[in-house]
Amino acid sequence: MNNLTLIIPAKNEKESLPHVLKEIIKKKVKIHIILEKTDKKTIKSILKFKCKIIFQKNKGYGDALIHGINSVKSKYFCIFNADGSFDPRELDMMLKKISRYNYDFIFGSRYEKNSGSDDDTIVTKIGNFFFTLVGNVFFKLNITDILYTYVLGRTNKAKKLKLKQKDFTFCAELPLKASQKKMKLSTINCYERCRIGGKKKVSAFKDGYLILVYMIKFFFNKS
Repeated sequence: MNNLTLIIPAKNEKESLPHVLKEIIKKKVKIHIILEKTDKKTIKSILKFKCKIIFQKNKGYGDALIHGINSVKSKYFCIFNADGSFDPRELDMMLKKISRYNYDFIFGSRYEKNSGSDDDTIVTKIGNFFFTLVGNVFFKLNITDILYTYVLGRTNKAKKLKLKQKDFTFCAELPLKASQKKMKLSTINCYERCRIGGKKKVSAFKDGYLILVYMIKFFFNKS
């Protein structure tokens, strides 16, 4: 997997990130960890691991991922959570599918057959269903889990999207812009595990509202 770089946004993840790195280090992939300089505890927790640490100039989930994508030089990149919820065994399936069928982006999905989640609540499940429906009806994304950012893609294609969203609206920006530019998207079945430690950074209602506003604006600008 020397043609793949994992991008790991890590804000206040000192409990979980060392466990995640122990698990993925066996994959022999490049690892770029994006965090804030002030997050001393997370930095200290990973000093013994072989990975590249990139400091954000600004703040926000999307900002971290944009920094990460711009830092990648390998053919492929993958957004990977620092909380232990993503299963690294699924990387092999994603990489195999994107290379074999010449896709541009592969999106992990918790709602395909043989998929699931230990972390989904009734609120997040309904929210994800709604946003995925909007994405498929109005933007013809043809993916089944728009807000699950376990995404593996071609680095050169991601850089062409000129991603700008600094917060969690990044989750919608990436697939919407990729679809707009007629890039090839597909999904694989994934299973979301419980986070190892720390707290969720996303707010179901606040960030859900921001994502909805972004999708509405994108639709009318696109039109």
